[in-house]
Amino acid sequence: RRSGKALDEAPKFVKSGDSCVARLAPQKPMCVEAFSDYAPLGRFAVRDMRQTVAVGVIKTSEKKEAGGGKVTKAAQKKK
Repeated sequence: RRSGKALDEAPKFVKSGDSCVARLAPQKPMCVEAFSDYAPLGRFAVRDMRQTVAVGVIKTSEKKEAGGGKVTKAAQKKK
């Protein structure tokens, strides 16, 4: 049964079959979009030890300016 009510404000874990809204921060840069804007880039899967432990859709994402990363020789020539 899905009532839409919050069972717990800050749970330590989510059981199988439950849903939640979580904030994820990737370790490396990645290309994503909100599911409503572009569905193929709006889905994600979390894997641990070659097992899928979570799947979901991206509601929103925070855009960061490009830069600060490694610049290839081809990109330097283009400038």
